[in-house]
Amino acid sequence: MKIVRNQELVDFNTFGIACQSEYFVEIKSVNDLMDLSKQDIYKNQNKLILGGGSNILFTSNFQGLIIKNNITGVEITKETSDFVEVKIGAGVNWHEFVIYCVNQGWGGVENLSLIPGNCGTAPMQNIGAYGVEIKDTFTKLEAFEINSGKIAHFNAEDCQFGYRESVFKNQFKNQYVILNISLRLNKNPAINTSYGDINRTLESKHISNPTIKDVSDAVIEIRQSKLPDPNKIGNSGSFFKNPIIPISQLTDLKKEFPEIVSYKIDDSQVKIAAGWLIEKAGWKGKTFNNYGVHKNQSLVLVNYGGAKGQDIFDLSQKILEDIDKKFQIKLEREVNII
Repeated sequence: MKIVRNQELVDFNTFGIACQSEYFVEIKSVNDLMDLSKQDIYKNQNKLILGGGSNILFTSNFQGLIIKNNITGVEITKETSDFVEVKIGAGVNWHEFVIYCVNQGWGGVENLSLIPGNCGTAPMQNIGAYGVEIKDTFTKLEAFEINSGKIAHFNAEDCQFGYRESVFKNQFKNQYVILNISLRLNKNPAINTSYGDINRTLESKHISNPTIKDVSDAVIEIRQSKLPDPNKIGNSGSFFKNPIIPISQLTDLKKEFPEIVSYKIDDSQVKIAAGWLIEKAGWKGKTFNNYGVHKNQSLVLVNYGGAKGQDIFDLSQKILEDIDKKFQIKLEREVNII
């Protein structure tokens, strides 16, 4: 375990923002973290826990210590004829884990294929896609409390999962380092093709009785067609959350925008497609020097090379203000701003 001064961060964030961390260290085990916590630099410096760097926007150099969580390992902790419970290290790449599950025939996360980031950050924002969220398979996690150095245990109820929300994004923000997560996966999986995009993709391949691999392959194909590869164009995936509004507000909006895209949540609320709002407002595909809004997916802000994080943040602010002005809907950023 080596603490580095003035570490370049361009390779540690999927936006590809060039900036530095005053101090930087990679941990590969709980013991590494325990040892680090006893050092003065840990006690005295502002700290940031970094996973895969896929949900973060650096707007300046980081003054303090970045702790890169590289704890790996996949372990079966319980197994029956119907399910398997797996403990996954926080530093394991999420998509690689999903593919591993698919290859093992374990169902429950195949709809979450190709979501960027690591497993430790997945429960923080309750990642979700195509009718599935991580809370659907989540059982528990272990976390290191930054101030006390104690190991804490959280079950699903403790995490207070919501739409792209958890306790780790609210009252416990920056208070814990997630060490591992445990998921319960089905050996006899129920196939979820509730989203139209998946059904259309499967139909185009003449697949009528899909397996979890078929669903995973379809999700990968859909995401690759809509979202830029962060290895080629800097981005963090969806930058904005889909807003939730009262049905009464939707009724009023439909008078002016009858084609507005919405998804019913319950008898009083609906989720509005933020991408539709941004595209309708004219932002899709707009480019400003070396950054802008992606041409195929208006939820995605991109760094075409050499952009500053502050430029991308300022662009997001202009979009927020414009959507509020045009639709009286307040969007929220999904990305963590540093």
